[in-house]
Amino acid sequence: MPPNEGDHTGGGDQATPLSLLERVRARDAAAWSRLVALYQPLVLYWCRRGGVRGPDAEDVAQEVFAGAAAGLDHFRRDQPGDTFTGWLRGITRNLILLHFRRNHGRPQAEGGSDAWQQLQNVSDPLAEADAEEVAEMSQVYRRALELVRGDFEDGTWQAFWLTAIEGRTPADVAGALGMTPAAIRQAKSRVLRRLKQEMGELLA
Repeated sequence: MPPNEGDHTGGGDQATPLSLLERVRARDAAAWSRLVALYQPLVLYWCRRGGVRGPDAEDVAQEVFAGAAAGLDHFRRDQPGDTFTGWLRGITRNLILLHFRRNHGRPQAEGGSDAWQQLQNVSDPLAEADAEEVAEMSQVYRRALELVRGDFEDGTWQAFWLTAIEGRTPADVAGALGMTPAAIRQAKSRVLRRLKQEMGELLA
């Protein structure tokens, strides 16, 4: 049975739950698995975009998460532009470059020496985000929503989804869901608050 929604909305006598990142830092294995599931598709996309393909991309992605695990205690958001995604992207970029340095002279499944030469001419193989990357990043948000989906009843979730994701107004969906516009707004707020509790720094 899903947890009671009231348990996750920061009620007066309820302790604020630890965020996913806090649980990972506390060496929670299940939380680490969730974190990897959230970001692995994005890391693999970065690897492909950087010219690493097939099994090599899987290997580099494993190295990325090993590096992230080792350095996670040092991740801080000290500057306005500091984000977890940006930090993870930097690790991926460095390991893509390291991958090509290690394999310089060995034919690649795709790219080969041409890809190596291209990487020599740029300091960052992931320098500019394109539309596909933006779409991949948006999928992290969708996957994050799935982490909290089970905490809410269907009506609450539909009210959130129709307004926050599909962009419909509370007045537009109130009748269809048998709720008042005020209840629709409250439902949306509850889900967003729960998402913020769960994801914390990860979505900032």
